[in-house]
Amino acid sequence: MSANDLLAEVWDPGHGTAVAIRMGIEDLPDDPGPIQGATVVKKLQKNEGFTLIELLIVVAIIGIIAAIAVPGLLRARQSGNEASAIGSVRAVNSGETAFASSCGGGGFAQSNADLAKAPAGGAPFISPDLEKADVSATAKSGYTVDVNDNADAGNRDVLAAANTCNVSAGASRAMYHVSADPVSRGQTGTRSFGSDHRGTIYYDNTAALANPIPAALTTFIQ
Repeated sequence: MSANDLLAEVWDPGHGTAVAIRMGIEDLPDDPGPIQGATVVKKLQKNEGFTLIELLIVVAIIGIIAAIAVPGLLRARQSGNEASAIGSVRAVNSGETAFASSCGGGGFAQSNADLAKAPAGGAPFISPDLEKADVSATAKSGYTVDVNDNADAGNRDVLAAANTCNVSAGASRAMYHVSADPVSRGQTGTRSFGSDHRGTIYYDNTAALANPIPAALTTFIQ
């Protein structure tokens, strides 16, 4: 058998055996076509994937789950922010009590900044995050927490600013008012909170609490 010979094996259906045939390359036609009796095997490629309807069903299911989950997540966020706001008001009340007993001659500070000023050799009466929480840009957990002068007609100066232990910007006074309001009502929180020199924390479900807080108000945190 020469190098120019071509050896091929075809299936002989008559005998049920493979038959080897040899032919010269020069004997091959330009277009030999199928060999008589040979079995032609075609490779079929299977394409697998999702149909458009299946994809649309998946998207619809994801949309339903999101519609159920998002409101719950929003409510959980609001509840967390409200709990933080209540804690902030309590921290202010504690800071005011400490200020009045040790720094203000029995009077209370009238701003976040004055409560955040440390006396010589001492510590501030509120934390740095509460010092800056009186404006929306630096709100604490979605709430502004603002310490200010109480508008009650009986409020009065107790100790001049220069005589307070931390040299406050304003005089200590007999009363104070602190409010905690959501930066975006319905988004960062729903309720507003407030307190004063009495120490009770009140709330309102729809609006900021009045200054002074009405004595007859009964919606307060237990």
